[in-house]
Amino acid sequence: MASAKPSAGSPRPVSPHLQIYSPLINMMMSIVHRITGVALYGGTLLLAFYLVSAASGPEAFAYASWLFSTPIGLFILFGYTWVLFHHMLGGVRHMIWDTGRGFDLATVDQLCWGSLIGSITLTILVWAVAILA
Repeated sequence: MASAKPSAGSPRPVSPHLQIYSPLINMMMSIVHRITGVALYGGTLLLAFYLVSAASGPEAFAYASWLFSTPIGLFILFGYTWVLFHHMLGGVRHMIWDTGRGFDLATVDQLCWGSLIGSITLTILVWAVAILA
């Protein structure tokens, strides 16, 4: 069985760690894409809670509406909106990569920044329309 430590006579390269790699936008977007995927589960449970309360009667619906209209509820809904858009645009970015396009470093960076800026812009746009309507 091979030992985990390199022998004294054979210098083997040591695997780089985060102390050596500087965080790049595509690394951060990969991590955030995974986090937003997990966050969608929680947001979907909240959506299910809202729909079940609507089907349960006026008292349950009034409670759910009140809960989501509190500052914390609005913050959670705002965050869920961003998570939804960010994960969706990350999926579009991955779909582009699945076609074999966009692998040069400049395009990777553009797609990553585009998904971040796009998700923020779409979230603000949706909330502006919802507040003004």
